Amino acid sequence: MAHYRYRGRNHQGQLETGVLDADNENAVAVYLSGNGITPIDIAPAPAEKKAGLVWSGLKSKPKINLLDLIFFSRQMYTLLRSGVPILDALQGLRESTPSDGLATVIGAIRDGLDSGQDLSNAIRQHPDVFPSLYVSIIEIGEASGTLAESFLQLVSYLEQERETRNRIRSAMRYPLIVIGAIAAALVIINIFVIPAFAQLFSRFNAELPLPTRILIASSSFTLKYWPLLVFAAVSGVFGAKRHIRTTEGRMRWHRYKLKMPIIGGIIYRATLGRFAHALSICIKSGVPWGQGMMVVGNAVDNVYIAEKVRAMRDGVERGESITRTAAATGLFPPLVIQMIGVGEQTGALDHLLNEVAEYYEREVEYQLKHLSTAIEPVLLGAVGVIVLILALGVFMPMWGLASAALHH
Repeated sequence: MAHYRYRGRNHQGQLETGVLDADNENAVAVYLSGNGITPIDIAPAPAEKKAGLVWSGLKSKPKINLLDLIFFSRQMYTLLRSGVPILDALQGLRESTPSDGLATVIGAIRDGLDSGQDLSNAIRQHPDVFPSLYVSIIEIGEASGTLAESFLQLVSYLEQERETRNRIRSAMRYPLIVIGAIAAALVIINIFVIPAFAQLFSRFNAELPLPTRILIASSSFTLKYWPLLVFAAVSGVFGAKRHIRTTEGRMRWHRYKLKMPIIGGIIYRATLGRFAHALSICIKSGVPWGQGMMVVGNAVDNVYIAEKVRAMRDGVERGESITRTAAATGLFPPLVIQMIGVGEQTGALDHLLNEVAEYYEREVEYQLKHLSTAIEPVLLGAVGVIVLILALGVFMPMWGLASAALHH
């Protein structure tokens, strides 16, 4: 297979780029179109990029992203719905997929089926690729004889997950660029601008204002101890990552993410939408309640909310109602609790949970559209503070020197 670099637009019109392995450009186009991306440009990757990709492949296993899982699930649904035997379907997907990583995993799944395993157990051998929700839905589909429909449900869930991630990533791009520009400006000012003014002021032997002395002192400290500052920053990042890997640190970080200014509410609603959607699929597919709640807890990708979900499971197993346990978690607003209560009483909980998921998705979409409006005052305030500090620290002594020169 050769490497091809592509550019395309998804259903929201957002630009997506990447590199895929395929036999030809048509295979890449078919793969992208099948996953909701309209190709704009497909071209062979440069030779040096190929070498880099080969070297990267030697160092670590090829990664499988959400787009690969959607492709696999959609194609499996189509093939099984058409009556193609599952072994033949896997072999065809293995040969047609442009992803080396996915082809390797499909081959391993097919080998597992050849050795006597069922599909869910073969998939379960790859937890880094297939989440527990995926395995459980496939297992229920095998037991009930509705495997094709199970793949279709997974396609819907994975596509919604991908759209949510893309919306969040797109909305965060502008603030991150502005914050990066501010950080770069501060570095340039400290390293180049302030030292130049410090040399200018030193020639006049004049007493400098306090803001100017603070700026010069901070610039001198940065220039003198920059290796130590870089070491401290790198150590802080690695230390924070190491702490987050611990159980206590991960719990603190995931809980803090939900309370972060401005974006915390978006993460909170997106996570609860993921919870409602996943639980709706589990109930509709017939997953037992205890197993379904464990699966949903892993699917939300937030250990703090997962702990609350496990508390709900324990409450229901003790005989309490779903509505009561959901209210006891403190996660859901009264409107959602009421919808869950109606769904529990009418026996249409999966349908009501799906409406809850759609409610949160609309909330997330609304907040993402207005994210720039909410962040702009903060960014403008930060820029204003920087300009004020520079004005006080740089221009005040210049005005003083100019005034002294005029009096003389």
